[in-house]
Amino acid sequence: MKKNTNPLHKTMNIISYLALPLMVITLVSCSKAPPVAVSECSTVVSHVKKVLKDHAPSKTKMLKQCKAATDEARGCIMAADKPMKILQCDF
Repeated sequence: MKKNTNPLHKTMNIISYLALPLMVITLVSCSKAPPVAVSECSTVVSHVKKVLKDHAPSKTKMLKQCKAATDEARGCIMAADKPMKILQCDF
């Protein structure tokens, strides 16, 4: 059996070996936020207002979104300390 000596093949193998751990670390680090119950929506909305300031949607709209969101999404919001991080949450 002939060994593959193509440099592109070797580069792709190296990239594959580096990309997989990076993806796993990213997924694990993004899922660290503890879930937040729907009963905590008023706290979640207050947190969003604090982070987004004048750019926050209305309280009524955010309460509706909060109640429709998952516990994980609310946890993501509570863990966010910058507007860009809030945008990454499925809220």
